[in-house]
Formats: sequence, structure tokens, C-alpha cells
Amino acid sequence: MYQRRNLTEELKHQFRNGTMTNRLIIANIAVFLLIIIVQAIGKMAETDLYPIINVIFSLEASVNGLILMPWGLLTSIFTHFDLYHILFNMIFLYFAGNMFEQSFTAKNLLLVYIFGGIFGGLFEIISGTLLFPQNEVHHVIGASGSVMAIFTALAFYSPNTKVLLFGLLPVRLFILALFFLASDLIGLGDQDDNVAHFAHIGGAFFGFLSVQNLHHSKNILNRIDKVLMTIKNRFKKKPKMYYTRSDHYKTDEQYNSEKRKKQQKTDSILDKISKSGYDSLTKEEKDFLFNQSNNG
Repeated sequence: MYQRRNLTEELKHQFRNGTMTNRLIIANIAVFLLIIIVQAIGKMAETDLYPIINVIFSLEASVNGLILMPWGLLTSIFTHFDLYHILFNMIFLYFAGNMFEQSFTAKNLLLVYIFGGIFGGLFEIISGTLLFPQNEVHHVIGASGSVMAIFTALAFYSPNTKVLLFGLLPVRLFILALFFLASDLIGLGDQDDNVAHFAHIGGAFFGFLSVQNLHHSKNILNRIDKVLMTIKNRFKKKPKMYYTRSDHYKTDEQYNSEKRKKQQKTDSILDKISKSGYDSLTKEEKDFLFNQSNNG
């Protein structure tokens, strides 16, 4: 049965239970709205908050920017300052992400999105530092590198899959991938178009790597997942240990289980006493009750 929800309830439902594609889109829109609200507050207070927003949400494509503001590698891939920029990226993410999730897991999509975007940011930093050091240091924002990673992964995994361009023209994925790659290669070094071409290429490179040796431990997604799980386990709260007279330790689960069993046996003995008297107990039951009273 269809359950009607208002907009707020639907957004909460999608963020908790929806596809990873929908969650990523919601996260991008949430950051976009937050930036708009902060800018509006700044205007009302007659204060320019753009420098603060830029420091928090964008990536400075330089070594100094990476060292002093490393969070930009992550925050920038969820950040858009322009309506048409986020609209184009989210439409592309919606179709590419949903296609990706038909062949791979939601976790893989999240990893490709995040680390594809990070690779894109690193490519921009490398290009600005080594290839074009004479150019002015620029800032990078947008999910384009992440989306290119997802799309390229699809193109290499299933190159002959057809998509309807503009809803009419059937085109194979590898042809679209070649077109996007060619447009980025042509635009390299041109800062006037305000497009982070190296970020797109970096994202595409990670997308290519993500589908190599898919079911092998050498696969880059499997390696990243293994590292993340190791880090998670190190910070995971360890179960409490209880020292017993038998000179060994027990976990919370073992301790609580034994405690419940002892309590049940105690209740059973007390019930027997109330019905038949203390003398009806066996020696074992009397000893158990005595030990329990001493352990208090």
C-alpha cells in the first residue's frame, strides 16, 4: 500500500532508506541550500561570508591548499555555487548512479563517488603545481569528477550498453565516454572556460581503475574497503571484560548470559522453597543458594 508523505518526511525516508544515488543527490542539494542560506544571512548582516564559504567548501588547487585545507578534497565534491551547475551534475548523477547500482552495490557507488572526486582534486593540484605552475591558483568545486568516475566505470564495465541521448538517440556508453574524454583533453590548460578538466580526467581514471580485477583483492575498491574496515575496527568500542575467580575474562554477552541463567535458577529454587519448604531442596540447590548469597 502506498504511504503518503510530505516533502520533509519523503526526504528523510529517501536519505535513510533510498538508493545511494538519491542519498548523494540529497546531500549535494542540502549543501547547496546551506550555502545559499549562509550567503543570505551575510547579505542581511552586510557581511561578505564568501571567503569563509570558499575556505570550507572549495578545494584550492595547490600544494599549500592541500596541506592547510585538506578537507577541501571531500567538501568540494558536494559543493556547487551555481544553480545550472548543480542541476546539470545532479541530472547526470541520477542517470549514471541508477545505472551503476543496477550492476554494483550501493557501497561501491559511494566509494567511486568519493574517491573518484578525490582523485579529480588531486589531478587538479598536480596539474596546477607541475604542468601549469605559471597559472594563477584556482579553486575547484562540483561533483563533476565524481560523476565522471561513475560514468567511466560503467563505460568500461559495459561499453556496448545503449542509452537514449536526449530521450531519442540510442548511443553506446563507450562513445559517450570518448566524447567527454575528448572534450576534456581539448580544454586542458584553458582556465577561461572555468571547467576543471583535470578533475574530470582524474575522476575518469579512478572510474577505470574501479572496474579492473573486480573480484580480486587487488581491485582498488576492495583495497579501499579493506583499509576502511581496518580503521573502523580499530576505533570500534571494545567489549567490556569481567574478571572471574576462574582466572579468565568474559565478554559482555557471556557475562550477561551467565547472570541471567543464575538468576533463573535462583528464582526456581526460591519458588520451590515457597511451595515445599527449605528442607525439600537438594544438597546441590542448597549449596548454589548459599554461594549466591555470599556473592551478593
